[in-house]
Amino acid sequence: MRPYLCSIALMTLASPLLAQLKHPPATRASDHVDTYHGARVADPYRWLEDDNSAETEAWVEAQNEVTFAYLRGLPQREPLRQRLTELFNYERYSTPQRKAGRYFVFRNDGLQNQSVLYAQDGLTGAPRVLLDPNTLSADGTVAMTVSEPSPDGTRLLYGLSAAGSDWQEFKVRDVASGADLADHLKWIKFSGGSWTKDGKGFFYSRYPEPKPGEALTAANRDQRLYYHRLGTPQSEDRLIYERPDQPDWGFSGQVTEDGRYLVIGVWMGTDRRNRVHVLDLVSAQAPDLTGMVVPLLDAFDAGYSFVANDGPVFYFRTDQAAPRGRIIAVDLARPGKADWREVVAEGPNAMNAVAVVGNHFVVNYLKDAASSLQLFEMSGRPAGEMALPALGTVGALSGERGDRELFYAFTSFLYPTTIFRYDFDAKGMSAWKSPKVDFNPSRYETRQVFYRSKDGTRVPMFITARKGIALDGSHPTLLYAYGGFNLSQLPSFSATRIAWLEQGGIYAQPNLRGGAEYGEAWHEAGMLTKKQNVFDDFIAAAEYLIAEKYTAPERLAVEGGSNGGLLVGAVMTQRPELFAVALPAVGVMDMLRFHRFTIGWAWVTEYGSADSSAAQFQTLKAYSPLHNLKPGTNYPATLVTTADHDDRVVPAHSFKFAAALQAATTWQRPAYIRIETRAGHGAGKPIAKVIEEEADVMAFALANMALRKPVP
Repeated sequence: MRPYLCSIALMTLASPLLAQLKHPPATRASDHVDTYHGARVADPYRWLEDDNSAETEAWVEAQNEVTFAYLRGLPQREPLRQRLTELFNYERYSTPQRKAGRYFVFRNDGLQNQSVLYAQDGLTGAPRVLLDPNTLSADGTVAMTVSEPSPDGTRLLYGLSAAGSDWQEFKVRDVASGADLADHLKWIKFSGGSWTKDGKGFFYSRYPEPKPGEALTAANRDQRLYYHRLGTPQSEDRLIYERPDQPDWGFSGQVTEDGRYLVIGVWMGTDRRNRVHVLDLVSAQAPDLTGMVVPLLDAFDAGYSFVANDGPVFYFRTDQAAPRGRIIAVDLARPGKADWREVVAEGPNAMNAVAVVGNHFVVNYLKDAASSLQLFEMSGRPAGEMALPALGTVGALSGERGDRELFYAFTSFLYPTTIFRYDFDAKGMSAWKSPKVDFNPSRYETRQVFYRSKDGTRVPMFITARKGIALDGSHPTLLYAYGGFNLSQLPSFSATRIAWLEQGGIYAQPNLRGGAEYGEAWHEAGMLTKKQNVFDDFIAAAEYLIAEKYTAPERLAVEGGSNGGLLVGAVMTQRPELFAVALPAVGVMDMLRFHRFTIGWAWVTEYGSADSSAAQFQTLKAYSPLHNLKPGTNYPATLVTTADHDDRVVPAHSFKFAAALQAATTWQRPAYIRIETRAGHGAGKPIAKVIEEEADVMAFALANMALRKPVP
C-alpha cells in the first residue's frame, strides 16, 4: 500500500521526458469474443491470461524494458530512493504474544527485508532470535505468514510464503533449541493454526494440491480442516471437517482457551456472513469426526466472530440485528435465538474488534473512522474508556483472559506505530516500544473534513499536510482510498508518506462506502448494484479538494491497491479529465472474468458475477475498467503496478488493462506498466523491493504533475 506522494526534485509537464515518450511495442489483439446473456463482448487480449506462455513472457519483458527505461530517466528517482531508505531505517515492533510467561515479538531494525521473531523469558528478559526469515532466501522474498506459539510456550508453529504467493508451508520449531522438528505441511492457504491445549498438535486448513503449472492461477476450492499431530507426516493428518457438497465453503479452526472445544468458522468467499460449528474435543474420539461436528449458528444470516467462552456458553461479536455490532452469549444447550443473551448492546459507533483480556471485554469502536477503546466487565457492565494519545487507530489487541496486561498498537498519520501496555491491576497505560523516526511531526497536522457525495451522503476524509498551508490550489496531492469488502481505511503511519509531507504535499484519505467505518449499512451501500456509490464518493472527494483549493486537476493523483486498484481504474475511465496521474496497483480490472482465477470466485458476494444474470452482467460491465476504456481519450498519466507471483488478483488483470489503455490513450501522457518479479499481492514484500517500487511510483507521479513552483 502506497498512501503518499513525495517531492524532492520538481518537474513540470513541459519536461522533455514527456515530449519523448517511448511507446511499448503494440500488443497483439486477437479476435476473441465472449457472449454474455446474448451480448457479445470482445476480449482481444485474452491470451495474456496465460502467464506460462512464451508470448506472455516476452510481452512482460518488453513492457518492463520500456517502463524502467522511462523511470531511470526521472531525476527524482534516486533522491527519492535515498530519502526513503533513510526514513525506513527505524526500529519497529509488533505487539507481543505471551504464553506461559514467555513473550514472542517481531522486531525490524529498520532496513531488514523481513521482521525477525524474538523470544524472551518475562517482560524484561533478554530477547533472543527465534526465527530470522532473512536467512531463508538471498533476496528476502521468503516471508513469515503465521506465528503461533504452543500454550506452554515450548513450540512455535510458523508459516512461510515464497515470492509473495498466498500459498504457505507450515513448520514447527523448538523454542529452547531453535531447531526445527521434522513436521512440514504444504498446500495451505487462507489458514492459521490453533494448538490443542496439550501442545501435541494443531488444527489447520488446506486445499487439494493443484495440477502442475496451475498453482498461481487455478481456482481454490474444496478446503478441508485437519488436525496435525507432531512427529507424524502430513499424509497421516486427521480429517476433521469437509463439505464436498459445498466446494466454496472454507473453514477455520480455533481451540477455546480452556481447551475443551474446537470452534469451526465456516465462511463462503468474502461474504461477511458465516456459520459457526463446534466440536467437543473431549468426546472427539470417533473415526468419523465430521459426524460429531455440531452446527451452532447455521442460518448464514449475519457475521459471528468468536470471542471467548465460559464452559458451554460462547460469546460472539455479531452484526445480527445490530449493523454496528454487539456482543451476545449463546449456550450450547439452548442455542436458539430466543435464548441468546445480549451482553453488550449495539451503540452509536461501529464495533470494530473485541478481545477478552484481564477478564474484561476490550472493545475497539470506530467513531468517524478513528478508534475508541472501551472496557466492559464479563457481565456487560461498562468499566471505563482507555485514553488514547491522539486521533488514530488501535490495532493488534494482544492478551489472554487470565492475563493482567493488555498490549495494543496505536498509530496515526503523524504518529509512528507504538506498542502500549495496559496494566489491569494498576489501571495504568504506558508505552512499551516507541519508534524514533527522522522527522518532526509538530510541523504537520491532520484534519478531518466531511463532504457530500453525488447522492448527498456525508462522507468523512482525513487530510494531512504542513501546518498553515495556503489554500491556493498549488499543492500536489495524493488521494488514496479502498472502498469495499467491509474493510475500514483508518489513520496509519507510513514512512513513505513523510518525504512528501516534508516537501509541502497533501495526502487525502476518504472513508468511502463499501468499508466498515459506520457498520454493515455503510458496507452494503457500496457493494453489488450499489458499487457505483464508491466511485461517486471518490470522485466527490477529488471535487471537494479542488473546490476548496487544496489542489487542482493537473496536480491531483489517485491511487489504490487491489479493490482500490479497481477504484482507480473505474474513476480514471469515468472522469479522465479530473486527474493528472492514476496509480492502480494489483487491481481487479476485468470485472467479467475475475471469478475464474484462484480465489476470485470468493468476491462474487461483493461484486456479483457476469455469469449469474443479465442484470449483474450489465452492472459489472458498466464500471469494469477494462471494458470502459475509450479510444482517442487523453487519459491521466498512468503507471499500473503488479507482480508475477500475485495469486490473489492475478496479474492478467493488469496485463490486459495496460494493453487496452496503451491502445486507447492519445499518448499525450504516459501509460506504462511496472511488473515486479518474485513478488505477490503485497504481503511480505521485502523492504528493498518496497523502497524501489515506491521511489518509482512517486517519481512517476511528480514527473506528470504541473507543479507551478518549487515547494520550500
